Amino acid sequence: MTSTAVVRQELAVAAFKKVYDVGAVEAALGELNDNSNDALRATYEKMLRTGGLRFCVKPNRMPTFEQIAAELPNFGEPLDDVRRQIALCSETEDRLELVPMLLLGEPGIGKTHFAKHLARLLGTACHYVAMSSLTAGWILSGASSQWKNAKPGKVFEALVHGSYANPVIIIDEIDKASGDANYDPLGSLYALLEHDTASSFTDEFAEVPIDAASVVWIATANDARGIPEPLLNRMNVYEIPAPDHAGALRIAQTIYTEIRSAHAWGARFPERLEPAPLDRLAAMKPREIRRAVLHAFGNARLAGRDVVGADDVEADRVAKRRAIGF
Repeated sequence: MTSTAVVRQELAVAAFKKVYDVGAVEAALGELNDNSNDALRATYEKMLRTGGLRFCVKPNRMPTFEQIAAELPNFGEPLDDVRRQIALCSETEDRLELVPMLLLGEPGIGKTHFAKHLARLLGTACHYVAMSSLTAGWILSGASSQWKNAKPGKVFEALVHGSYANPVIIIDEIDKASGDANYDPLGSLYALLEHDTASSFTDEFAEVPIDAASVVWIATANDARGIPEPLLNRMNVYEIPAPDHAGALRIAQTIYTEIRSAHAWGARFPERLEPAPLDRLAAMKPREIRRAVLHAFGNARLAGRDVVGADDVEADRVAKRRAIGF
């Protein structure tokens, strides 16, 4: 599920945290010889220019969860845990600590949307890794600089080239990761999901320890059976149900409102959907609702109307697309 709505980012308290030691980078740079990887040399030089401190942010008060709760009413359990952690640290100097989470559920119910929205609520950056398209462990942890076209991994890039020590990193469809014994895409997560080992994580390209202990990890999956048990033990696992009918009605109305508000032509249409088209939309998955709402607006205008009716919602078309594999 995606969203075009403008989500208010909460005011955040920022403290600096050292994500790598500049002295270690200087030493590594000094050890390079004339035949060393040019990209590695450039990486060290950039690390020295930018310095090792990054923002470590947290909300300065309890964020407003109403919008995300309305858009994703079936995510109450992980939202409640996030509230608890923010309540513990919001009035102290303590950093926000969130246990890595795994969101389990069928495709299209809003797992990735939840993760991206949570990053905005926390006031930090968000980085996305689609595991279904990756086949090598170095995507997360980097490839040795001795290899041609080697580069740092996603974790190094997020912390060193980004502005935050505690970004949200989404590992999407973690159950779809594929590889072999030598190139396990999930291999680096064993260290990254443990606070103690993550605090001195070494990217294979840069070979300089970085502190990844404050990263907020959110993994998504359709089926936990494809995930190794040691990784499951490192995460809070939430089984996200499909929204009930009342929740689906709220989601459909929210998506209708977002699309209507995002376009000049939306002013033609009333602020709320009528019950008949709303019911038809509520029978779909959140990912399908957005496409169906856009089509419904267009169908209404083609018919010369400024109100979406039930017949404008092409539920059969969505079902046929799903049946033939699209």
